[in-house]
Amino acid sequence: MAEAAGKTVALPPVVDLDSLDRVRDQLLDAVETGPVVIDGSAVRRVATNALFMLVSAAETARRNGFSLELRAQSQALSVAIMRLGLGDRFAGFTRG
Repeated sequence: MAEAAGKTVALPPVVDLDSLDRVRDQLLDAVETGPVVIDGSAVRRVATNALFMLVSAAETARRNGFSLELRAQSQALSVAIMRLGLGDRFAGFTRG
């Protein structure tokens, strides 16, 4: 049987406290079952907590033996990562 291709989790335009629980639940599901791709192309605004959640999800996926990649980052997402000094933490799982 072929290995599953994994899941894609698309981040909403606003990743704040109102959307954080839903995104967290999607990520928890995904990192427990296989490789994960996070699509950050639609993000217009992101809370600091959400960025730390993404770092945590990448670590959880690694511990579970799966890959996690952040692809297609919006400019707003990239700027938030850099402003908070998290570029090094994201470098290990950011593509495109």
